[in-house]
Amino acid sequence: MQLQTPRLTRTTWHGAGAAGLAVVLWALVPLLVAAAGSVPPLRLSALALLAGALGTLPMAQRRRRTEPPLANRHGVAVYGGVSLLVAGAVGACFASLSLAPAAEAALITYTWPVLFLLASQWLARRRLSPATLAGTGLAFSGGALLVLPQAMAGGFSGAWHGYLLALAAALCWALYSLACQVPGWRLGERMPHLLLIASVLTGSASLLLEGVSEMPSAPALLAMAALGLGPYGIAMLAWDYALKAPNGRHLGNLAHGVPVLATLFLVVSGVTTPDWRLPVAALLVVAGSLTASR
Repeated sequence: MQLQTPRLTRTTWHGAGAAGLAVVLWALVPLLVAAAGSVPPLRLSALALLAGALGTLPMAQRRRRTEPPLANRHGVAVYGGVSLLVAGAVGACFASLSLAPAAEAALITYTWPVLFLLASQWLARRRLSPATLAGTGLAFSGGALLVLPQAMAGGFSGAWHGYLLALAAALCWALYSLACQVPGWRLGERMPHLLLIASVLTGSASLLLEGVSEMPSAPALLAMAALGLGPYGIAMLAWDYALKAPNGRHLGNLAHGVPVLATLFLVVSGVTTPDWRLPVAALLVVAGSLTASR
C-alpha cells in the first residue's frame, strides 16, 4: 500500500492541474472571439474546430482495447449526435458573443453546469432535490440580473437574440456532458473525429447562411488557431483526463469558476466596461452551481 501512495498522489495532482488548465482555457473563449474581429460566427466556429481537430490528433490516446467496436446505433449517436452537439454549442456560443455583450453572453453560456446537474439528477432519480432547485434559482437569477435591464429598455429585440443563443449553447454543453458519461463511448479518444465532423457541419452552415467572404486577417487567423488548440483542443482532452482522476468528482466543481474568470479577463483586457452587475451576476452563477452540486 505504501508503494502505491506516491503514484496515487501524483495522479491526483496531475488531475487537478489538468482541470485548472481546462478552466483557464475555457475562460479565454470570449476574449479570443473578440480578438477574431468581424469574422462571421459560423465560419469562425468551423475554422476553430478544424484547428482543434488537427491539434488533438497527435495528443489523442491510441490504446489497444479488448472492448468491441461501437455498434451501428451507438456509432450514429456518437459521430452524428455528439458531433452535432459540439457544432451547436460552439456555433451558438460564437453567435451569441457577436449579437450580445460578451460578458453577459458568456455568463449565460456558463450556466451549463446547472443544466447538466438538473438533467443528470432527473435521469438518475426522476426527481430534483431542494438543493438543486435552489442552486438553479440562484444561477439563473444571475443571468436575469443582466438580461432584465436589456428587456426593460429594448424589449425582445437587439441583444435578446444573443441571450437566447447563449442559452442554447449552454443546453448543448449540458447534453454533451451527459454523453461523456455514457459507458463505452470514450469520447476523449474520439475527440479529433468529433471536432472534424463538427467543423464540417458548421462550415457547411456557414456557406449556406453566411456566403463566401474575404480571407480573415492574420490576427483573426491567430485567434482562430488559439481557439481551436486551446479551449476546443487541449482543454477538452485535459478535462477528460481530470474527470478520470481519483478525485475527478471533486475536480468537476472547478468548472463553476469559469464565468468569474471569463468576466475578469474581459474587464482587465478592456473589452467589457466594468459594471457592478457583472461580478454580482458571476458570483450568483457560481454560488448557484455549487449549491446545486451539493
